[in-house]
Amino acid sequence: MSKELSFNDDEFIVSKTDLSGRITYGNDLFITISGYSEKELLGSPHNILRHPDMPKLIFKLLWEHVQNGKEIFAYVKNRTKRGDFYWVFAHVTPSYSSVGKIIGYHSVRRKPTPEALNVIQNQYRIFLDAEQYGGIGASQKILDSNLSQLGVSYDQFILSL
Repeated sequence: MSKELSFNDDEFIVSKTDLSGRITYGNDLFITISGYSEKELLGSPHNILRHPDMPKLIFKLLWEHVQNGKEIFAYVKNRTKRGDFYWVFAHVTPSYSSVGKIIGYHSVRRKPTPEALNVIQNQYRIFLDAEQYGGIGASQKILDSNLSQLGVSYDQFILSL
């Protein structure tokens, strides 16, 4: 049975990837909580940590934002090497070369609040159910409808939690 791992409010998980999402750097907390060695992580696709409870829609939004030069905030449930899990509130940004070309991505993750997780976990269950029957398009429609009803953008919604 998997167990939930956590980290302190004043700690940050940091990683960097190349343009294809392969890990090029991870701080000590990233390596420790993942359960993988640094050697196992470096060069591996970041989705090595993807938990099956995560809707594909969230990663679609993440990639759309960063590939277009925008930052994004997202709640992510990650899976460790042993099958345990941990939640993060991620801030993902593009990394730029000295001439302004995107050369990779940088993510800083902090511990999410319990209140935000209550909202997010309910939303993610709905998105996952929709994706089972209608793919990412079905969960996108639900998200768009919810945001429209609230009169906010995705970014405004996430930052309000």
